[in-house]
Amino acid sequence: MSFEIALSGINAINTSLDSISNNIANAGTYGFKSTRANFASLYAGSQPAGAQINSLTQSIDIGGGAMTTGRGLDAMVQGRGFFVTKESSGVEVYTRVGIFGTDQNGYLVDASNRRVQGYAVMRDANGVPVDGAGLGAMGDLQVPSGQVAAQASSRMQYVSNLSSDWVAPTAAFDATNPLTYNSSDVSVVYDSLGSQHTVTQYFVKTGTNQVTVHYTFDGATATPATQVLSFGTDGQLAAVPAVTLTAAPAGADPLSIALDYTGSTQYAGESRPSVNAPNGYASGTRVNVTLSEDGSVIAEYSNGQKQKVGTVALATFPNEQALQAISDTSWTTTSNSGTPLYATPGTGMAGELTVGAIEQSNVDMTSELVSLMTSQRNYQANTKVISTESDMMQSLMQAV
Repeated sequence: MSFEIALSGINAINTSLDSISNNIANAGTYGFKSTRANFASLYAGSQPAGAQINSLTQSIDIGGGAMTTGRGLDAMVQGRGFFVTKESSGVEVYTRVGIFGTDQNGYLVDASNRRVQGYAVMRDANGVPVDGAGLGAMGDLQVPSGQVAAQASSRMQYVSNLSSDWVAPTAAFDATNPLTYNSSDVSVVYDSLGSQHTVTQYFVKTGTNQVTVHYTFDGATATPATQVLSFGTDGQLAAVPAVTLTAAPAGADPLSIALDYTGSTQYAGESRPSVNAPNGYASGTRVNVTLSEDGSVIAEYSNGQKQKVGTVALATFPNEQALQAISDTSWTTTSNSGTPLYATPGTGMAGELTVGAIEQSNVDMTSELVSLMTSQRNYQANTKVISTESDMMQSLMQAV
């Protein structure tokens, strides 16, 4: 009987050594979760019959350290949750390894080329993303690979201090003669084709607490040609005028640009614009894709624009310990793990994302080496039992 008991101990220790060895081997594997072999007594009826490995416990709830990479498509989950990916067979696989990229079709994929799952962006009838419209359907996240269309300018915010120290010019306004105006500023606007145009404002002091603005579009007189800005004795605009510049660029849709002078002042001292911000932009091609801490997938374009194309989803489970490991860093559901609960990072039970970092293995090398030495002593003790039992049997046979 002693042979069988010692043999069961050796077999259990071998299984434990497999777990320890795997932990040590994956100490440098991103997103790896260590396992622990749990010993239990083995009985034959009411008689002790040795030892066995009753179960393996995964340390899924213990996070690994953060390794900063600075890469825009690397992300680490701080807290609970798994990235959701889908294999080509359609099976969902869950992982903590946030190393992402895009494939040849623009789909967001992980390091194993599985498609990352997330929420689409709500779009209008023309396919334009709608800000604040909520989350779309969950599925494969695809980043458009074509050009982003040009957007014509429709408004311009302009804030400046138009100095009260200015002296009114004596000659009539002439855009070619700087002596006929006190200051000027140029704004770049775009038409529906993405072509650039210039709107120039010439500021002329025409009276006490009064400045007249003359407008040109691409060097020609604009419509309207002028606008009077009146200021109070406190230096603030007496009333914000409603100014809409119109133009008809060749080959493009007519332009209508609303000018907003809110915040402009007339104080003594230097005249300096603080805001000169027309909207609109030229068309552009995709040059980069990044993640945000809220899980947003952001496409960056050559024209300087950024566009949200989706939001990465995280999955949490009622019983994470019951997930079935299919590799050292990937899991699938079981009947005991419960149904996955999907959420965006930082909402519900899902943890937040740290962008530009990867979760390291949570293996504690010191603990693993101590466990390795303990297993070695246990192994030696069991082999000693077998050796002693063999010597006793040999002595008994010699006595007979």
